[in-house]
Amino acid sequence: QVQLVESGGGLVQAGGSLRLSCAASGRTSSNRAMGWFRQAPGKERDFVAAISWSGCTAYADSVKGRFTISRDNAKNTVYLQMNSLKPEDAAVYYCAGDPSVVIPQVGYRYWGQGTQVTVSS
Repeated sequence: QVQLVESGGGLVQAGGSLRLSCAASGRTSSNRAMGWFRQAPGKERDFVAAISWSGCTAYADSVKGRFTISRDNAKNTVYLQMNSLKPEDAAVYYCAGDPSVVIPQVGYRYWGQGTQVTVSS
């Protein structure tokens, strides 16, 4: 059974940084693609970033140049480094995993419980 556990959320001032982590358990082939999504109150869950097993990445336009996704396959962990945070980045951030060998932006099979990111202005 695959489990994804996020950590690293919290409160930060605008312009600050946070690093989210997502530890995956279960078969590594279940999480060849891993991604981050976010959902603000009253809004839909949006794609943020994704990374393939080999390290290919994709980002939403709203976070390009500010966020960096990375992974440590030996630790079965994916990270999201968030810099220059803006109030509009505040949301619950979800980690997702999928057996796909490409980098999907929708349709992930496995999801974490989410971690709250709050950005004060």
